[in-house]
Amino acid sequence: MGPEISPHPLSPSALRRRLALLAALAVVSAGVLFLGWDPMHQDPNYHVFADSDTFLGVANGLNVLSNAPFLLIGLLGVMLVVRRRDLFLDPAEAYPYFVFFVGIGLTAFGSGYYHHHPTDARLVWDRLPIAMAFMALFAAVIGERVGVRAGLALLGPLMALGLASVYYWTRTDDLRPYYLVQGYPLAAIPLMLILFPPRYTRGRDLVIAVAWYAAAKGCEWYDREVYRLLGEVVSGHTIKHLLSAAGAFWVLRMLWLRRPNRSFHLAGRTLRH
Repeated sequence: MGPEISPHPLSPSALRRRLALLAALAVVSAGVLFLGWDPMHQDPNYHVFADSDTFLGVANGLNVLSNAPFLLIGLLGVMLVVRRRDLFLDPAEAYPYFVFFVGIGLTAFGSGYYHHHPTDARLVWDRLPIAMAFMALFAAVIGERVGVRAGLALLGPLMALGLASVYYWTRTDDLRPYYLVQGYPLAAIPLMLILFPPRYTRGRDLVIAVAWYAAAKGCEWYDREVYRLLGEVVSGHTIKHLLSAAGAFWVLRMLWLRRPNRSFHLAGRTLRH
């Protein structure tokens, strides 16, 4: 692992205070979910999607085929971070993004497999790569905002936590941990963008990526309403896949367009001296 380019521009005390806010958010989120809610079971009706038509000879065709963009974006992202290490001030910063794009690519297979014949057993293979991608992106943002070493050190534990949340659901039929590993990063990433100075430009692109995913979840929740609104041509769940893929693409776009944030490194050098 290469050294960080410059010290963090925040003073140690300021850094500790802001990390404490993130820790408090995690504790409150877990407390609300586990103390304020009963176990959240998988709704059997979840598998009954608005659009179950066969398309191009594929059962549940549009819900299956709309996963193809995940594979394309995953492949493009993996190629980018492998071939263009110069996009990162520290080459080790590429590792979480590599895992993120691998998870995005695997989502195409896991989600496609699930939607071809929706069952709880198949849903596991949909959720595993999603949890993998969420935790990897979270580790990447920690690396860029808090410290490269912190992001790399947390990549493995966060990945294990995400995958364990899916396993826990299979054993207990309780989705609360799975919702936590998705919901906490969605709240913590925008908070980190506010609390910690940016190592790179284009931090707002992460907010846009989160917004794409939030819109995707809305379409998932209103699957039938969207289907009826669009004349029973495209369902909310199909659009959910496309919007989620747009969020992953926005992360890819961010990596391609961003540049090192000069003020971050100047501040770090000033603090060091």
